[in-house]
Amino acid sequence: MRTLHVVTHPEATHHVDRLVGGWFDSDLTAHGLSQAAAVAETLAVRAPQAEVHSSDLLRTRRTAEVIAAKLGTSVLLDSDLREKSFGEAGGRPQSWLDERFIPPPASGERMRHDEGLPGAETKWDLAVRVYAAVERILTSDAPHQVIVTHGMAATFVVAAWIEMPLEAAGRVAFRFSPGGITTLHEDDYFHNHAVVQLNEVAHLPAPAVR
Repeated sequence: MRTLHVVTHPEATHHVDRLVGGWFDSDLTAHGLSQAAAVAETLAVRAPQAEVHSSDLLRTRRTAEVIAAKLGTSVLLDSDLREKSFGEAGGRPQSWLDERFIPPPASGERMRHDEGLPGAETKWDLAVRVYAAVERILTSDAPHQVIVTHGMAATFVVAAWIEMPLEAAGRVAFRFSPGGITTLHEDDYFHNHAVVQLNEVAHLPAPAVR
């Protein structure tokens, strides 16, 4: 059997400052750290001695370190698990991106669509590298693996898990919350790749009062 526990990083400073994330290297907030601790407590029960894989950006790395410390293991960093790069928009106010963003067409080419942001990745770029990361992670025989990543990247972790062809992924989108846990499972009999639970958040502490 194999179970993947996909964690989207908790609340980060770019969330509260209303800045574009992507490759902008924001840190976890104090509330985000408490969320990471809650994730770690949950995974310590469900996935003892799990492998912990993480995007190398600060907010995911800190999350993974909290989890790994609770599980008594180390973190395996992989830059291919990073969020989509928004190029020049990264770290700028969300309003800056909104004024320049070109949405994908309703039909036609969506994966390689140019969103009008200099230096940004396309969805195709993001999907290709996330699929590659998942393929590497699945070469391990570990029965439990934790993947700490980002909201948009997590969509393609799930898409890779269910073996959705890249060419068919132009419309796929799942909603993930900061600190959510998505559980993916492969059984030993049918070897189906099941999505057991998407974006579980019951373990998270109440939001901080601002």
